[in-house]
Amino acid sequence: MPVYNASCWLDECLQAIVDQDFTGSMELSVFDDASTDDSRKVVEGWREKLEARLISVVVSGHYSPKPRGVGFAKNKAISQSCGQYLCFQDAVSLYVNVGVRRCMLHFTLIGCRVQRVPEGSTERYTRWINTLSQHQLITQVYTSHGPTVVMPTWFCSRKWYLKVGVFDEGGKGVPEDLLFFYQSLRQGGGLSRVDECLLVYRYHEKATTHSVTESTIWKLRVDFLQERVLSQWENFTIWNAGKQGRKLYRCLSPTNQKKVKAFCDVDENKIQKGFYTYEESKERPKPKIPILHYKVASAPFVICVKLDMTGGILEENLNSLQLKEGIDFYHFN
Repeated sequence: MPVYNASCWLDECLQAIVDQDFTGSMELSVFDDASTDDSRKVVEGWREKLEARLISVVVSGHYSPKPRGVGFAKNKAISQSCGQYLCFQDAVSLYVNVGVRRCMLHFTLIGCRVQRVPEGSTERYTRWINTLSQHQLITQVYTSHGPTVVMPTWFCSRKWYLKVGVFDEGGKGVPEDLLFFYQSLRQGGGLSRVDECLLVYRYHEKATTHSVTESTIWKLRVDFLQERVLSQWENFTIWNAGKQGRKLYRCLSPTNQKKVKAFCDVDENKIQKGFYTYEESKERPKPKIPILHYKVASAPFVICVKLDMTGGILEENLNSLQLKEGIDFYHFN
């Protein structure tokens, strides 16, 4: 458990650890990343209760003027621990009492469903986390929501963590969870989710995730899409001739730009324009990509339309073409 200025949440978090019904040996490894509050004191105050539950406690940290970041703190907490399996505890979130026991049944990078608090915060994101199918845990890793198995619910073996490599220690603004998640997939790692709500996942304005810019996430997603999907396709269609579809096209490598055979859309105004001209191109003549109605466009598709924001129309259109996610199309937005 990495900790930074989390004292107001720690009592609730640590009580949830005490309440775990797992009967095997457990250890709590905490690394305090230069907190300026009494976080470390609060953790130490729980040592007796935790040890009475046969949960060994390891606490360390540093007092530098600035925190080194979540990736650094996670790596330190892991390196000072000795467990065979790693449960990544967020200092502001709570595992329900069966959480560890349920997760021990799996041996890949796994997570669970969550209850978001305050209720109603990040509603679309929370619904996405909790409703993905097992197949979609793999196919929807390119969307702007990030890892399909959300970080505060991760559970894996130490052996797998060491195989994937340590968390990026770049500090503030670095999405260490997404980088590790992608690297785990590159290494052939599986994904799984326990279809029970095992974590109370707290949203708060000071979360480190807010320091990661949209442009940073965008570049990582585009690069991973090109590496994992577009490199396998001879050509493809971008579903959305609007802003997001054009942005994706402009960010592709020249090789993958040439694979784009068309944009497709449902907006007649866009379709009537006939084509999209890539004005920023240094090529002469400038590339012109046809804009088609989705019914006459051909797979495979990269879907650049936001999920669950069309009242079900996008999903109906995809179903009408009898397309298979992960083969005929991938969601990008």
